[in-house]
Amino acid sequence: MGGNRTVGIGMDDSASSKSALRWAIDNLVDSGDRIILIHVHSSKADHPQKMLWESTGSPLIPLDEFKEMNISKQYGLNPDPEVLDILDTVSRTKKVEVICKIYWGDPREKLCDAVGYLKLNSLVVGSRGLGKLKRVLLGSVSNYVVTHANCPVTVVKGGPTSKS
Repeated sequence: MGGNRTVGIGMDDSASSKSALRWAIDNLVDSGDRIILIHVHSSKADHPQKMLWESTGSPLIPLDEFKEMNISKQYGLNPDPEVLDILDTVSRTKKVEVICKIYWGDPREKLCDAVGYLKLNSLVVGSRGLGKLKRVLLGSVSNYVVTHANCPVTVVKGGPTSKS
């Protein structure tokens, strides 16, 4: 089963987003699928590319280009080597296409925008596990996305797994 699906993964290089990535690879992604990593920079971030792509997000960046330092620096990202290794492995072993898309703004809104723009079949996000008070004060990205996204959303709780 599977194949030809587009799975979005909200990434901010936190432990919870790495858990979401691992969960998606282990439980959701099949051969022939496409993974789109969705990074959302703060609207306060000041990068040259922000002026060009703030309203629509960056062009789609294939994994091979994303691994190059100049592309990463161009968009103000410092990709985690562990994440790159995970993505490289899944692209080879499961024959999965891996792409990155970068947005600037409110992560809640931009993740929901990405669902429609990228025609995602599913979105996977991590949960930082905020307490009730912090969730009320700061707002929960995962709660907002579950409520407003136009595709199935999986929220992966917890930090890094002890899996190899």
